[in-house]
Amino acid sequence: MANSGLQILGFALALLGLIGLIIGTILPQWKMSAYVGDNIITAIAMYEGLWMSCAFQSTGQIQCKVYDSILQLNSALQATRALMIVSIIVTVAGLGVACMGMKCTNCGGDDKTRKSRIAMTGGIIILIGALCSIVACSWYAHDIIQAFYNPFTPVNTKYEFGSAIFIAWAGAFLAVVGGGMLAASCPRGKPSPKYPISRPPSSKEYV
Repeated sequence: MANSGLQILGFALALLGLIGLIIGTILPQWKMSAYVGDNIITAIAMYEGLWMSCAFQSTGQIQCKVYDSILQLNSALQATRALMIVSIIVTVAGLGVACMGMKCTNCGGDDKTRKSRIAMTGGIIILIGALCSIVACSWYAHDIIQAFYNPFTPVNTKYEFGSAIFIAWAGAFLAVVGGGMLAASCPRGKPSPKYPISRPPSSKEYV
């Protein structure tokens, strides 16, 4: 029963992590304009995401523009895009496999050992997907930090971390915890039954 509860909790956390990854991938606030030095104009806030760039005005108006060509994007953005998409697809596949192996479902047959192994495989797949998202977020964050501290970067084009990258990081963390719980539901080896040692009857027993 405790193992079943661990599987349900791990599946729920991994599902929340997947939702966080999807939301973080869609949102345009991966990086936001940094107000440093003489760049203290706050009437317009610039945001850039994986798919578009947006300008938020103090009046409440929002103007967004989708990136025209993939080839015009830098390598960090292209790699982050690809890794986040792969992460979401792999995590969805891992959740499907884990759902088949959970004890509270009827999929995968009635063999408990086989179902536990299926759930463990799903957890490992989820861990791989979460690892892809962690690499993507860390790569993008490193690119932001490198450009921020680059002395040749103009002050008005410096950016800092946006809210979307933290949502993606949180989703990846939840996916890691959930995948780890599912992977920990590996079956234990059944102890071999012990039978009493049979001894031949002695001659005294026939007397």
